[in-house]
Amino acid sequence: MEGEEKNDYRNEEEDFNTPQQLQKKQRKGKKIATETEDENEEDKRVTLKVTQVAERPDRISPIVAYFSTGYDPCKVDPKTGKRVHETPKVTVYKHKDDSKKRIQVVVSPPGARVEFVGTNYTGEQAAMQTNTYRVGVFNREAKTLRILPVAHNKIIRLEPRVKAQETNEEEASGSAVVKELEELKTGERDRYNTKKAVTRDKKKRALYMGDDAATQKVLDGKLSELDVNTAALEGTSSTVARNIPPYNTAATTANEAYPLEKIIEKGDWSFLEDIYWLLQQETEAATEAYPVFVRNRLYRLRDIKDDMKKQTVCGAATLLTHLVKFKDRNSMNGYDSAKDHKMPDIFRQKFNSMFKDSESERIPVDKINLLISYVLVLSLHVDNFMTDPEDIAKDLRTSTVELRKHFLQLGCKFLKQNSTTVATLPTPLNFPEVNRRRRARK
Repeated sequence: MEGEEKNDYRNEEEDFNTPQQLQKKQRKGKKIATETEDENEEDKRVTLKVTQVAERPDRISPIVAYFSTGYDPCKVDPKTGKRVHETPKVTVYKHKDDSKKRIQVVVSPPGARVEFVGTNYTGEQAAMQTNTYRVGVFNREAKTLRILPVAHNKIIRLEPRVKAQETNEEEASGSAVVKELEELKTGERDRYNTKKAVTRDKKKRALYMGDDAATQKVLDGKLSELDVNTAALEGTSSTVARNIPPYNTAATTANEAYPLEKIIEKGDWSFLEDIYWLLQQETEAATEAYPVFVRNRLYRLRDIKDDMKKQTVCGAATLLTHLVKFKDRNSMNGYDSAKDHKMPDIFRQKFNSMFKDSESERIPVDKINLLISYVLVLSLHVDNFMTDPEDIAKDLRTSTVELRKHFLQLGCKFLKQNSTTVATLPTPLNFPEVNRRRRARK
């Protein structure tokens, strides 16, 4: 009974405490619990001997490197618990002049034709480094911590490179062996390279891609079957040449009259995909950077069902865009609209050689007429050889009347369609006769 009376008395005392007194008691209890936890943590603390190692000329500091691809030399199979790759061979090359502090790291996976190479003086390492780096090595048993400097304070990026193939003179002379080695290099590079690098290499190889033996044999056979009109050749003066794109007077269809394969080379198509990819993003609309002719025809290009035909027409429209911007960039009244246009280097070099003279910065008049002819032929291909010249006249900064003369020189005819005059291309081509004035006799 006495114990029960004491408990009752304690409860009554807590009931008469103020809120401030209760909070004070709670804080006191928390403090006691914290002191107990700190005593437990002090039991887990480890006293270390820290040593900071300075860089010395007779030995190289640790190197920190990372792989730019998905290759991981320490990858472990979660099922077996074993390493997926064998331990690679690591070689470090140092410049003989210590003052330059140049190093190169080469990581060679066993059995692979690719090795990873990184330097501390090229690529992103060439930029100014504002941070310094250290590596800490902790030895739990010896209870020591060694802090070492990273070699020249650089974090090296390792890029995949195909190993050099050693071949004798007989192997090098055989085209089949050389081709096989190139395919091996390409396959290994694509295997270890990033997706962006693989796409860039494919575009680069497409520039130098030629016709294979089978295709060349078929083309030779087709050429041998063609009937050559020798009378027409003999009757044509070699000094007279039309200032228009490549054409075929014997063509029976409009597509063959000005064939696109004569205007756009095989390696150019991979650089003419801008408008095609724009159409894939249906929510995107062409900006003012595109010519009026292209902007007004996007809806029609989206409706093309055949994907191959869509790519072809979009490629022609993209080349037309580059030609219009090239003309504006080299003229007084259109420079502002073309100064921010991104043109691939392959077309910039080609247009400079086709339409400009090395002695002048401006495009000569005859080359301007040739450029306009190329633009009009491409517009005919985009509009399925029935085009309204009004839009393209705005892009070329000329009148429809003046542009009509250029269409006639290409062999085009004009007809009325729904109260609109459109240019068509009948076949076979029939060019207007060249009027030559005779000098009056005295």
